[in-house]
Amino acid sequence: MRYFPTFLSNIGINHYYSRVPYDNVIKVGQIFSRVIMIVNAELYVKDLPGRLVGSLEPISMVDGNIMGVVHDREQIVDGRISINVTFEVEDVTQLKQLEDIWKDRDVIISNMGSVYNTYSMEYLMIGNITASRIEELMDEASKKIKLESIDIQYSSKDHDENRTAMISVKVREKDDIGGLDQFLRTSCKKDDITYVRGL
Repeated sequence: MRYFPTFLSNIGINHYYSRVPYDNVIKVGQIFSRVIMIVNAELYVKDLPGRLVGSLEPISMVDGNIMGVVHDREQIVDGRISINVTFEVEDVTQLKQLEDIWKDRDVIISNMGSVYNTYSMEYLMIGNITASRIEELMDEASKKIKLESIDIQYSSKDHDENRTAMISVKVREKDDIGGLDQFLRTSCKKDDITYVRGL
């Protein structure tokens, strides 16, 4: 019998476990599964020191994530420069809060629209695994399922020669989450790896 890694205790899983039957995959819950809105906005801010940073800061204030920024100092309209920013938010509530902050800061929103939604999922794999094997698995998965992005983090091996890998993925279609889960379920069973996933 072994403990879950310490960081699992931080999300409420702190009991002992043995090798988990693959018909009963551990389900962490909806904390890992969420829909992300990717939004593109065209903004106009006054051409004054600090206004560019001041227009981007509100995105972080609503827990958004900036993906790209382009500003054109040559395009000046009524003393304002153009900024095009692409960012992620989790829901329309955050987007409304962001709009309100921009209006309070005298940022003009010329155009704003959702680029597309993505669905996020995280998988935790535990076992005698190598970085190359995990990367090989995800390469195989990407040939079967259209993955928007993949992020892999590894732990060092413990005294049992086990390693932990945290895999974060984003897909465009909700059904692709089910396809990826089925692929990883089969692969982990074959490689004798225990994994934890969101719902």
